[in-house]
Amino acid sequence: MRRPSYLAFLASLVLSACGGGTGGSGPGGVSLPSGPVASPAPTRGSIVSAASRLATIEPAVMKAALDGVQDGLTKITSDPRCTVTSYAVQYKTAAPQNALSDASAAIMVPSGSDPNCSGARPVLLYAHGTSLDKTYSMAKLSGESQLVAAMFAAQGFIVVAPSYQGYAGSTLGYHPYLDGELQAADMIDALRAARGSFAAIGANQSNRLFIAGYSQGGYVALATQKAMQGSSEFNVTAVAGLSGPYALAQFSDNVFGGNPGQGITAFLPMITTAAQRNGGSVYTVPGDMYEAEYAAGVENLLPGTLSSSELVKQGKLPEFALFAYNSLPQSGAAAAYFGQHQLVRSAYREAYLADMLGNPCNTSAAAPLACAPQNGLRKWMVKNDLRSYKPAQPLLLCGGNEDPTVPFSNTQTSAAYFKASGASVTVLDLDTGDGLHDPWLVERTGFAAAKLALKADAISKGKPVSAAMADNYHAGLVAPFCLMAARDFFKASLP
Repeated sequence: MRRPSYLAFLASLVLSACGGGTGGSGPGGVSLPSGPVASPAPTRGSIVSAASRLATIEPAVMKAALDGVQDGLTKITSDPRCTVTSYAVQYKTAAPQNALSDASAAIMVPSGSDPNCSGARPVLLYAHGTSLDKTYSMAKLSGESQLVAAMFAAQGFIVVAPSYQGYAGSTLGYHPYLDGELQAADMIDALRAARGSFAAIGANQSNRLFIAGYSQGGYVALATQKAMQGSSEFNVTAVAGLSGPYALAQFSDNVFGGNPGQGITAFLPMITTAAQRNGGSVYTVPGDMYEAEYAAGVENLLPGTLSSSELVKQGKLPEFALFAYNSLPQSGAAAAYFGQHQLVRSAYREAYLADMLGNPCNTSAAAPLACAPQNGLRKWMVKNDLRSYKPAQPLLLCGGNEDPTVPFSNTQTSAAYFKASGASVTVLDLDTGDGLHDPWLVERTGFAAAKLALKADAISKGKPVSAAMADNYHAGLVAPFCLMAARDFFKASLP
């Protein structure tokens, strides 16, 4: 989950074929049937379209492109060491009702004379943040994918990054947004398809496998770690969740409890559509939850072809008004999310609040969630809440405590649960320093400087500093420094 305008971050800173046969005799004179021979049924992770090369970028070209976005951006990403070649592969993955759908993923392969670019290379399985554009592809090396390529592939990691079902190359008619099982399956099947492509594209993988993701992708990264545990097929080295809503029940309760955050009028319809399409029963018809002016088309809006501003301009979604202006309770800091032409019917919110009061969830760090919600949305959120497993590999959780999109309290709650289970968890709050011997001093110092630069820019342009921070904090400020921290965290596990 992240602001719908993630691409603004880089603008502001930074087949199998069927066979035929003829009748005849087989060995021993056994008669063979005439007619076509059936192809084996496709399986999860099987390749639909072989990996195709999209772009090759030399280190000097990548450096110029990064510093052209913002002077000195390579001080954050580090100077590129490797040539990066991007491929797209299409594969089969899990869909609702035990079906399969097609999805696509990027494979970024490093090469070059630098010792970090040749030989057996570690693999990063990466989950991206929320996009409203259904044509979005991680293989195009722009925006978030460009940043990941610079941070990891150009430093010697093979990157596998699915674009997710519902986006480019997918045959599924919606996106399973924050559906833990389906999103983890997509990640796993992308890795299977990538492994099946490595020999053909010259990718030499080592025995080190890392998983990371930002915002929505942070959630997906941990859901993938959970799904892989206990499997002999995968040997994960370490995982990094960055600014993700891991404690989904807490996130949802905060929203309906009166404290919505940035982007919620887009995020909520994506969550409810994903739930409805996979048996979540959030409502009987959209009009049960959404006001009449939005209900008719809300299930088919996102991801789509319109930007967030166009959706607002055309009256398909409100910009901020999630709840009615007189709907209580509400946090003073979230006043903008209460107004006229609201998205959610007050009766639905009241039913959700009643369920919160009548079926509170045990949020003790020492035990999994213990509650039996009756509201369909709360049931779905509890089902997909990741406070339900013990991470078996070292885990980094990174974010910033002023995040207006995904509250840092979500990270803290999740970390407390994982630590109580005995997991090895490192928590990094970019906003809080630990002195001169801080192991994250580079990340925190850089983050502080970026915040000061953003404030100075807002002042010079006569814009409110608070608005500039709210618009850029989650996707623009925190993202590159948490990605830097993830890379440092992973490098500590390399030979």
